[in-house]
Amino acid sequence: NLHQLGELPHQSLWRLSQKYGPLMFLKLGRIPTVVISSSETAKQALKTNDLHCCSRPSLVGPRKLSYNYLDIAFSPVDDYWKELKRMCVQELFSVKRVHSIQPIRDEEVKKLIDSVTESAYRKTTVNLSEKFLSLTVGVTCKAAFGVSFHETVLNSDRFDKLIRESFLFLGSFSASDFFPNGGWFIDWLTGLQKRRERSVRDLDAFYEQMFDLHKQGNREGVDEDFVDLLLRMENEETVLGYGKLTRNHIKAILMNVL
Repeated sequence: NLHQLGELPHQSLWRLSQKYGPLMFLKLGRIPTVVISSSETAKQALKTNDLHCCSRPSLVGPRKLSYNYLDIAFSPVDDYWKELKRMCVQELFSVKRVHSIQPIRDEEVKKLIDSVTESAYRKTTVNLSEKFLSLTVGVTCKAAFGVSFHETVLNSDRFDKLIRESFLFLGSFSASDFFPNGGWFIDWLTGLQKRRERSVRDLDAFYEQMFDLHKQGNREGVDEDFVDLLLRMENEETVLGYGKLTRNHIKAILMNVL
């Protein structure tokens, strides 16, 4: 039963594996689930038979945030996914790109050190998890998007909260995932549905303003960044896999970058 998994489901499933073995099949609501609890079996699933085991269940959170699975992380393994992955590796994670963002990393690290130093002078506590998240987001925004989130519709606190919420929605299940007929009502009662819709709406507004900033040229630097590349591909009606690159494709890809 779902309620018996508790707050630490990985431990509950591990205890079950001690009784039923390292490979178990469960039904979590409507979701068929295979639980692997040994390194040897995990290697068979994740490496030897990776192509046969890399599919993911259709979940509400990832579907909403990825614009119906148009991103890299949740897209099915097909020609679109292969071409998209190749493009991201070549344009975003190349050695040249990594070296080019060194000044950005230096600037954001200096801001972090200055912030911690100021807190030390004031003798106030520092939440390092929040600080390092802000550092990561700051470097990512400037390196991949060419803008700082301070220049957008979201302030620093709201942006950090939005990123944390997005990670939560991507990595968690909702009642409607387990029970499609009536689970949506539970999500509505708990407020999960409202929070998820707000996060999707705020992220969409961030993407749109970022696109406007790129079109207007109202940002630092003149080199083409990842967003410039995607917008240019959209204007050129570039085909990725099964169809042309659209604005929703771009937003889904940027969600992975964040």
